[in-house]
Amino acid sequence: MRKNAGEERRAAFPAKPVGLETRDETDSSLLGGKAITFSSNWIQLQKQFGKGHATLKRKRKLEGSLPDHGIMGNNRTLTRSLVPLSTDCSVTRVLALDCEMVGVGYEGKRNSLARVSLVNLSGNVVYDKNVRPVEFVTDCRTKITGVRVCDLKRGEKFVVVQKEVSELLRGRILVGHALHNDLKVLLLSHPRKDMRDTMTYEHLQSKTGRPQSLKYLADRYLGCKIQENAHSSVEDARAAMFLYNRFKDEWEKHYIRRGGLTK
Repeated sequence: MRKNAGEERRAAFPAKPVGLETRDETDSSLLGGKAITFSSNWIQLQKQFGKGHATLKRKRKLEGSLPDHGIMGNNRTLTRSLVPLSTDCSVTRVLALDCEMVGVGYEGKRNSLARVSLVNLSGNVVYDKNVRPVEFVTDCRTKITGVRVCDLKRGEKFVVVQKEVSELLRGRILVGHALHNDLKVLLLSHPRKDMRDTMTYEHLQSKTGRPQSLKYLADRYLGCKIQENAHSSVEDARAAMFLYNRFKDEWEKHYIRRGGLTK
């Protein structure tokens, strides 16, 4: 029997490709309730690509939550928050120092000590005092330091703080970030061989040998956010100590290889 023209056209151009799934699914949630028919093959592709995209997002989220491990390789043991590691508040062989400074003199460009903090190996505070500046303060730098006028008025005399800190540091390893600035406002010195500065330690510097900020180092190696608002000398000292703890073995070997540093 001869096929009519309509049957010939349907045979030449089938409604759905041969060999593919022919079941359709209908979605009436779009276009004001009007039913829209999707090929099941398109739906399967959507599910496949959607699943892959979700997996990629989870992978990126996980990678983003972990800092670059740098010289520690695949070590995943990280300090997630700057919380003391124990309840030990003793004055340990190693102490970390950080100071907050206010501005004195013309336009407040010169630094004067306003707060000094020391933490032990566990990150616990062993010393923390506000300091009454010797000179007239022209800029409290409150947005950066968190120091207010009332803190300065209640502060301890500079000479008292200087003496107490000097006694605590004597014969101990001193950790900090840009320690030369802290020692300068304290009018103190410390043996170079007993200083561990996170700003000058070569393995914590950039690939070009430039120093990194403490904020960056804490984020990259400790997975912690610091200095989001006003700085805290306790928080900064603790971050420096935890960086030292993490790299301590390699750091001390570095000093032994170099035969220690002279005064």
